[in-house]
Formats: sequence, structure tokens, C-alpha cells
Amino acid sequence: MNSAPLTRLRIDKWLWAARFFKTRSLAKAAIEGGKVQMDGQRLKVSKEIAAGDVLRIRQGRDDREVTVLALSDQRRGAPEAQALYEESPDSIARREAAAEARRAAGGITPNPQRRPSKRERRQIHRFKDVSGS
Repeated sequence: MNSAPLTRLRIDKWLWAARFFKTRSLAKAAIEGGKVQMDGQRLKVSKEIAAGDVLRIRQGRDDREVTVLALSDQRRGAPEAQALYEESPDSIARREAAAEARRAAGGITPNPQRRPSKRERRQIHRFKDVSGS
């Protein structure tokens, strides 16, 4: 490998090295699905990024806005991966507020203790068919 410091790196490789995604193929799928953006624009997997670029990364329900601080093409431990980027304070506040709202709304929808029986499923289907007509 070349020991010279990296100036540009493919975004899928950086997302993997920064531990946003477990594999490069998951990073690729997220990029192709429009979950990773730069300056409000969707990216291609082969897009090269540099230090100072601002990325918006959507993971599940969380939306992060991060600034690229350093580049690495090797996946290392979490503390080293977190040194590759910095999340904006506004992004952290939005994520925490959304998580708090999800926790507060958690009691609204009851989780069933078990799967419905065949009889209960028929009743549910009958109810849905009658109410939909």
C-alpha cells in the first residue's frame, strides 16, 4: 500500500471505514438509494470526497449531518473511525429530539403479546373488509 496521505477517496469506502455501514455493499446500497447526500444532491458510489466535505447520511430513522475531517481506506476501531468526521451540533440536537419523541410515542401503540390465532385473523380480515367497503 501507498503510505502517502490520502487526498481523495471513494465515498463508499469512506462510509465503511468511518463505520456508518457494516459492509461496503451496504454503503453502496444506501448511496444508490439516495440516503447519502452532499450539498443536497444525491451521489454516485464512485464519487470521491475530500476533507471538509459536508455529508447528510440517513440511517434508519436518524439523519446525520457530518463534516469529513480525515480520510481512511482502512476500517479500524470505533474511536479511530469517529476521528474521521464531526457531526454538527444542530444534527445531534435534531437526532436527540427525534429519539425523545419516539420514546414518548412508544406507549401509544400497544405491542401484542402473541400472534393472532387463525380465528382472530379471520375476524381481523372480516373487520377490515367491512370497514373498507
